[in-house]
Amino acid sequence: MEYLVGSAVVAALVGVPAIVLWRVMRGRRELGTSPAERATFETLHTASLAGPPLRAGLTADGAERASRHLRTLLNSAALAITDGERLLVYDGAGDDHHADQAFEHAAATLKDGRIQVLTIDCDLLECPIRHAVVVPLTTDDRVVGALAAYGQNASAGLVRAAQEVAGWVDSQLELAELDRSRTLLMEAEVRALRAQISPHFIYNSLTTIASFVRTDPERARELLLEFADFTRYSFRRHGEFTTLAEELRSIDRYLTLERARFGDQLQVTLRIAPEVLPVAVPFLCLQPLVENAVRHGLESKDGVGRITIIAEDAGAECRISVEDDGLGMDPEKLRRVLAGDIASAGGVGLANVDERLRHVYGDEYGLVVETANGAGTKVNVRLPKYHPGVSAR
Repeated sequence: MEYLVGSAVVAALVGVPAIVLWRVMRGRRELGTSPAERATFETLHTASLAGPPLRAGLTADGAERASRHLRTLLNSAALAITDGERLLVYDGAGDDHHADQAFEHAAATLKDGRIQVLTIDCDLLECPIRHAVVVPLTTDDRVVGALAAYGQNASAGLVRAAQEVAGWVDSQLELAELDRSRTLLMEAEVRALRAQISPHFIYNSLTTIASFVRTDPERARELLLEFADFTRYSFRRHGEFTTLAEELRSIDRYLTLERARFGDQLQVTLRIAPEVLPVAVPFLCLQPLVENAVRHGLESKDGVGRITIIAEDAGAECRISVEDDGLGMDPEKLRRVLAGDIASAGGVGLANVDERLRHVYGDEYGLVVETANGAGTKVNVRLPKYHPGVSAR
């Protein structure tokens, strides 16, 4: 197996953080040219601080971290947030004697989704909590919680503000639901991919290892360890993303096992630029492409099969190609496979990988496949080096 490692020039941008910070601070001064502009900026800034904790959903931790900022938006003496079963947070005045009643205050709103304006009885003359405005928190038209704004008066302004803030919280909870749905979809797609590629590879690998047990026990032991490491990586249960280096390491184990099976009939060339090794990539986004190349480049043809894997630095992107010199495929049939119209035993995981890349990065980052009958197959992948929400942890 031939390993060719490329090189690239690394450029550093010196002083960028300081310049960006200066521009941001200058922008704040420019926004503050009038009371209205300053108020607008402060409101947007406060909302931006409240948003991230709520993107995890309606949880006690998120509600607690967001509550102070939400209370600032409402300009209320106190604020309470509940889910459908309990009080998540009470923030502000009267927490020592009104917090225990907050879930009870929200009960009717949780039941029927209507806004309530309550009068709060309190024996402490100095307590500013005399009224509460309780509004529902909804997701997909379901009441999932309630937000209560407490104060001296239940003015029309407070009612309106509570409605607007609750609506903004609803939008954050909707985004959290979308994030969860996306995560579940990604996990389901990875599970489907494992189910598709694993039986074929596992059977062949174990058969190959068994063939070495008597003739070359040490070789069998080495292959068994490679197989164990490969399956441990492929079936791991955490993380949607990994680094390109980890993905390529797993591919190297896969190719080691396949070379033990096919010997000199499988020839592989890798050219990997070291600059792209830390790039975060979707988990198992390349392994199916390489297995597909092995099956097309070797199993479906006589004689030697050649596979070339290239990963290049392309500025803001990483460009990867997996190419084989196998029998290729009819382009129209391939188009239907990628569209999900037909299944193909020869297209292991291609549609799955294409859909996952589009979900993560957008349609412009789907697979680009060059193929024709008798002309081999080349799969091209473009990945941004940095993308919001994508990190290998």
